[in-house]
This record gives sequence, structure tokens and C-alpha cells, in this order.
Amino acid sequence: MPGLLRGVARTAVVAGTATAVSNRVSRRQGERWASQGQAVYGRPAQYAPEPEPVPTPPPAAPPPGGTDRITALKDLAELKAQGVLTEAEFEREKARILGS
Repeated sequence: MPGLLRGVARTAVVAGTATAVSNRVSRRQGERWASQGQAVYGRPAQYAPEPEPVPTPPPAAPPPGGTDRITALKDLAELKAQGVLTEAEFEREKARILGS
């Protein structure tokens, strides 16, 4: 019985490996055809899968020196002095800037 199990296990491993290799070859070939604008799997190129978008990096954090906060507070004070911002808006924005 151990010989039979060993043979079945070996067959399963070979079949699984062959399937994985075949799938990878098909996927790479499809990607190559799509990049060349050719038909993929018998479909016109317009139906070829689009590549995944590249994620954009997050915006850079302000320097820890606090110069950006000071500049923002000065700009905020100027807007308040010009009458663009009300006292409540000024306080809310000031708290947001100082809180970040």
C-alpha cells in the first residue's frame, strides 16, 4: 500500500507543477500580447485587461521645524484682518493648524 500512495502522491505533484507552469506561461503570454495591443484569448485588443494603476506616494510631511505652521497662521491672521474670515472660522482653522 505505501508504494501505491507514493505513486499517487508523485502523480499529484507532477500534475500540480505542470498546471502551475502552464498557467504562468499563459498569463505572461497574455500580458505580452496585451502590451503589444494584440488580441488576448481570441478577443479584440480593446477587451484586453488593463494594467493595475500604480499607487501614488503619500504627500511629503512638513518639516518638524514648524515654519509651515507659522506661515499658515500668519496667512490666516491676514485673512481675518481683511475680513475674509469670521472669528469662528479663524479659531476653527487655527485649532486645525495647531492640532496637526
